[in-house]
Amino acid sequence: MVHQINEEINDKEVRLIGDEGQQLGIMSSEEALKIATEREMDLVKIAPGSNPPVCKIMDYGKFRFEQAKKEKEAKKNQRVIEIKEIRMGPSIGENDFNTKLKNGLKFLADGDRVKVSVRFRGREMAHTDIGATLLKTFAERCADIANMDKAPKLEGRNMSMFLSPKPVTPPKKPGKPKVPKTAEAIDAPEAAVPAAEE
Repeated sequence: MVHQINEEINDKEVRLIGDEGQQLGIMSSEEALKIATEREMDLVKIAPGSNPPVCKIMDYGKFRFEQAKKEKEAKKNQRVIEIKEIRMGPSIGENDFNTKLKNGLKFLADGDRVKVSVRFRGREMAHTDIGATLLKTFAERCADIANMDKAPKLEGRNMSMFLSPKPVTPPKKPGKPKVPKTAEAIDAPEAAVPAAEE
């Protein structure tokens, strides 16, 4: 967002907020700029749509630096979800299948979507049911960490399905250690303690 600052602000009246966040009232933009200059700070229009527009006294250079830092952090935290593809043949052996499954689980754990496909060659087209069973088995083995977005579907000589990682609730930042319930029970009056089981 591009802000109007100092001499760029030429509104007849502005509502001024001080550098500590205090309301300084409605005044002309010249008067507001004069106050900002006296404090060796900038006058920045922060809410141009308001009536009158709201301006704040601040160190604009520092403000821009903080904003850029926040934007950089936000971008860093945004993860681009990729689609990884795993291909198999209908006659895949158990070991190869497990290797492909291991890769699929790793991709899902990393937060990527996975497209799993079985390619049929020549006469294999007569046994598409084998491909469907393979894909369903693959999905079942990933069920703990993934949801099936699209069920196995045959397109030409390929049968494919999509798996998405299940949403993970982010781990909470370690706060103050909670008092275990047992400790609370010790502090509680004896009447609160349930009768001993027989």
